[in-house]
Amino acid sequence: MAASRRTLVILYALHSWAGIVTGLLLFVVCFSGSVMVFKNEIDLWANPSLKNLPHVAHPAGPDAVLASLHARYPDLKAEGMLPPDDVNSAWFVFAKPSDSQLRVKIAARPDNGEVIGPVDSELGQFFRMLHVFLFFGPRWIVGFLGVAMFFLIVSGFVIHRKIIKELFTVRWRKSFRLTTSDLHKSVGIWALGFHLMIAFTGAWLGLTPVFERAYAYVIGNTKTEVMQKTRVKTAVQVPSQSIDRLLVNAAQDLPDLRVKRIALRPAEQGSAVSFYGPLDGLLFSNAHVTYQAGKLKEKNDPRLSGFWSQFNGLMEPLHFGDYGGLVLKWLYFLIGLSPALLSLSGTLLWIERRKLKQRQRGNARNVIQGKQKHV
Repeated sequence: MAASRRTLVILYALHSWAGIVTGLLLFVVCFSGSVMVFKNEIDLWANPSLKNLPHVAHPAGPDAVLASLHARYPDLKAEGMLPPDDVNSAWFVFAKPSDSQLRVKIAARPDNGEVIGPVDSELGQFFRMLHVFLFFGPRWIVGFLGVAMFFLIVSGFVIHRKIIKELFTVRWRKSFRLTTSDLHKSVGIWALGFHLMIAFTGAWLGLTPVFERAYAYVIGNTKTEVMQKTRVKTAVQVPSQSIDRLLVNAAQDLPDLRVKRIALRPAEQGSAVSFYGPLDGLLFSNAHVTYQAGKLKEKNDPRLSGFWSQFNGLMEPLHFGDYGGLVLKWLYFLIGLSPALLSLSGTLLWIERRKLKQRQRGNARNVIQGKQKHV
């Protein structure tokens, strides 16, 4: 029994300090992540000039958009495209000037592909960069925060093992510390399943690339990858490809692919075009097909790629909640705010406990000094 008590004391200390060390970053990541569920809606709200664009059943093809882009901005090189979707009816092109690394986002009309110009705001992308990269570091930092969040959830559940009996108990009229403590525990247990899923998928998305690179290095693939990249960079230039035609080919080579992103690699780097998106009726987000010099180069169909490819393909939609409609987005947003509130309430509880201990020490010293005076 004593050992169990000692274990709980150690676990409680680890839980408290892990929350204090990572609390601010977890608050930023969780808050920005819940807001980012509405990334497309935020981008539309932040760009009033795009609100009146028509939603057309058959938008202009990527070739028309790129032709308009090159006619208006001949110095820009397109690197990626986003087709119209249910929220934003415009085409978007990501491009860079030939003499700069500064990326610009250009909007184009959906009906004829005519370029409108640079977007006024990328507020939605701001929240994504804040959530995924914290603006200053690699993605593994956020992946590590996912591990910390997972530990905080599990350790908190173990510490408050009797919390199931107190789910409907919140001492509103007691002290601030007791009310905050009850809310902290109740929110944590009510959203336990969602929190575990978000923590696990966030850790997976952030740390898996690190482990994959480490594994490739251990088995000696690094040298091979460098040689392949060198060959790509020195590849012979090929004529430009019709992306409209490749889009038709993609529908045949990878049926049910709903293209959400088009990646373009210029001729001096091998002239490749890749189409990314989910599959109709499935949540997998890692389906893609790549063409080089007009020929099929690579295809990833999660339905045929084995368990781990399917598992990996589920992580992003489960984490970001982009596989359902508006109701699901609101659920992700509201429940997604709860980890941020837990970080805030946990920090407040830690501060209150520190103050309480200091008062108790002060009272104990006063009692001792009073006794000494009477002796």
